[in-house]
Amino acid sequence: MKLLAITAILLVSISSTPPQEKAASRYFYSGDGAIDIAAFKGTYRDASGNYNPAALARIRKSYGGPMEIRFIEFLDYLQDHFKGGKISITSGYRSPKYNKSIRKKGALAGKASMHQYAMAADIRMKGVQTKKIWEYVRDLNYGGAGYYQGANVHLDVGPSRFWDQNTSKVGTDIADENKLITLIQDKDIYYPGEDMNLRFVRMTAYPIGVSPKFTLERKKGDGWKPTDSFEVSRGTSDSSKVSRVACPKYSSIAEMKNFRVSLPHKLKPGRYRIVAEFCEEEWEAMPDEISSYEFVVKQGETR
Repeated sequence: MKLLAITAILLVSISSTPPQEKAASRYFYSGDGAIDIAAFKGTYRDASGNYNPAALARIRKSYGGPMEIRFIEFLDYLQDHFKGGKISITSGYRSPKYNKSIRKKGALAGKASMHQYAMAADIRMKGVQTKKIWEYVRDLNYGGAGYYQGANVHLDVGPSRFWDQNTSKVGTDIADENKLITLIQDKDIYYPGEDMNLRFVRMTAYPIGVSPKFTLERKKGDGWKPTDSFEVSRGTSDSSKVSRVACPKYSSIAEMKNFRVSLPHKLKPGRYRIVAEFCEEEWEAMPDEISSYEFVVKQGETR
């Protein structure tokens, strides 16, 4: 099978040795729950891991779109690491229509840009050299980092890759026919019995047929072992089972999110991933299946 090679240097999803988990955080890369960004300065997550809706709304207003929590946590992590000042956002969320329009004008905007998924921004951080941020994220082996020798750095929480003005592949066929399609889960740390929400990103061609069953694999040594399979739901209730159609097809970024699975209640602690298969493929270069980012299941009760 044409399994997407997410371990390649431009496509690695997460570092094999993430930093120690912060208290109450569900992400490998997260900060202390307080951030100074654009028009917001304060706490957005409390000591119990609960997010403040009003704080998130203010952060997202400055961003210009939904801004995924995974990305907020990553920016918080970087600000804490560098002990930096206010983060300024020069380019935040881009709708697919807007992203296409600026590409036509010659802007360095990727066809599969993570800005379209509320997981990317061009930023600067007060008191921290932009190049240092780029170099640090590059060495983390997590997320995307682009630097063009200017005041801003592009950051995202897509697969690990980095580039500058000489190595950017914007304008090439690197993303055509969904070559780079990626599956991302909503957190990195789970407990047995919890629901997991997944979404596809970096699509460039539609429609896309997605098999209504996802497979859970557990890490064993250097390999992976299937442990379970799931009937996938869409949205927030079981009333939206996608398995009613043998090969449901999706035609937009909005349609390729909110895929929900429930982890088994007796799942053993360990490292896992979710594998999704594609069906009735219409795009020759597209992989037959892809795996999500690795995630950890910890001992304990459903929270």
